[in-house]
Amino acid sequence: MKTHLDCFPCFLRQTLIAVRLGTKNETLQAEVLKGVMDEIKATDMSQPPAYSTTFLHRKIRQLLGKDPFREIKSEYNQIALGLYPELKKKVESSRDPLWTAARLAIAGNVIDFGIFTSVDIIGTIEKALHSPITIDEYKTFKDALDKHTEIFYLLDNAGEILFDRILIEVLTGMGKKVKAVVKGQPVLNDSTIEDAEEVGLTDVCEIIDNGSDCIGTILEFSSPEFNSEFRNAGFIISKGQGNFETVYIPEIIGTRDIFFLFQSKCDVVSKELGLSKGSMLLMARDYKTL
Repeated sequence: MKTHLDCFPCFLRQTLIAVRLGTKNETLQAEVLKGVMDEIKATDMSQPPAYSTTFLHRKIRQLLGKDPFREIKSEYNQIALGLYPELKKKVESSRDPLWTAARLAIAGNVIDFGIFTSVDIIGTIEKALHSPITIDEYKTFKDALDKHTEIFYLLDNAGEILFDRILIEVLTGMGKKVKAVVKGQPVLNDSTIEDAEEVGLTDVCEIIDNGSDCIGTILEFSSPEFNSEFRNAGFIISKGQGNFETVYIPEIIGTRDIFFLFQSKCDVVSKELGLSKGSMLLMARDYKTL
């Protein structure tokens, strides 16, 4: 997808969220807001919004002199870990553990402090388990999964990564070999190797990083090693809106089995898909051509 005019207010809102997390100094907050204007003016409208926000958040970190999301990422990892026993029990006692774990993984995508300043985790979990998912291609997902033994899993946010761990545990229990991908460097509240270690995911599957601090998965800015792994992956689970924006491109997808698990959190993405904001999706690669 391409950047829309409606993305520009969101760029400023994201900056405001980041600076308020990063400092209580209102003078510095104002300096950062003013300091990102050149990045916003340089927006390439032909690229996905995640492309521009990558440069935006690099500038924010530079001007703050720190990663503003570091503390809140760990906080939500710990909150999610506290929910783990109950969530794991829900999955193990369900009639279809894969179905339940996939829905929980989508529910976990609400944990996004790059966009929201508060989240209702419990309410979203209940919605995911008891309400219809707007795009629910679970049968296609399950049938495609039967044809593969190796899964390439693009992770999204901290906190949310615990929900991914539960789905990955189900997949490994089915005999699948899962390789999960974190960011190479901090950006927003996206998961890094430290987050994978904090929630115990490193004990469940192989973790690699993409060698990048980009939002989503931007291949031109990712490491050659990651690019090789990504190009050779036959079955990909893509978590989150940033990965959707940057991967849901015909020349990147090709004919492979790629499934997108996320919540449509903004008006622009929702409009592109013809859905209402807040829709929950388990979507196959050929749902719609953007």
